[in-house]
Amino acid sequence: MALYLLVLGVCLLVIGCVFLALVTAGTPRYRTEANDLIALFDKALNSQVSETEWNTIIGYPIRHDEYLDSIRRRAMHLMDAHGRRWQIAQGKPLLNQEGHAELSVLRDHLAAHTALRQTQQR
Repeated sequence: MALYLLVLGVCLLVIGCVFLALVTAGTPRYRTEANDLIALFDKALNSQVSETEWNTIIGYPIRHDEYLDSIRRRAMHLMDAHGRRWQIAQGKPLLNQEGHAELSVLRDHLAAHTALRQTQQR
C-alpha cells in the first residue's frame, strides 16, 4: 500500500509540474520589425534572397504596426507585378528592372522613416 501511494504521489507531482509548465509557458511570437524588412529588401536587391525567405516574411501579416503592414503589402504587390520567381533558381534577380527600382525606392523610404521614428523616440 505504501508503494502504491508513493507511485501515485510521484505521478501526480510529475503531471502537476507538466501542467504548470504548459500553463505558464506562452506561445512564441514572431514580430516583423522594420529592420527585418530592410534586411530582406537588401538581400532581394543583391539577389541573395530565396523565394521561400521572401514569402515567409512578406506573406505573414504585420498586425502590430499598420505602417509596416502597408510596406509589406506594397512589396507583395511588387512581387505580383514584377516578380520573376522562375529565374531565382538560376541565380537571377527576384524582380525585373522596374520592380528592382521600385523596391529600392521602397527600401530607402522605409529606412528614412525608421531613422526618423528612432530620432523622435530619443
